[in-house]
Amino acid sequence: MRVEIITPDKALFKGEATSVVVPGISGSMGFLNNHAPLITVLKAGEVKVTTANGEEQFTVKGGVVEVSNNTVIVLAE
Repeated sequence: MRVEIITPDKALFKGEATSVVVPGISGSMGFLNNHAPLITVLKAGEVKVTTANGEEQFTVKGGVVEVSNNTVIVLAE
């Protein structure tokens, strides 16, 4: 799936991933290919992106995540 992690200053990540884990308000949420469409708010924490080359982590202070059509877009603070 395609993943973008964007802050007001720059894009932290753009590329393909096999899974994404985000810090949701009610706890961690994970996304895989063909996940149901979703928009939700994030709390401060780590966004973990698993790619073919391993796992990358990005610290966010909050934000919003949108999942749709095998695309995950994180608008992070």
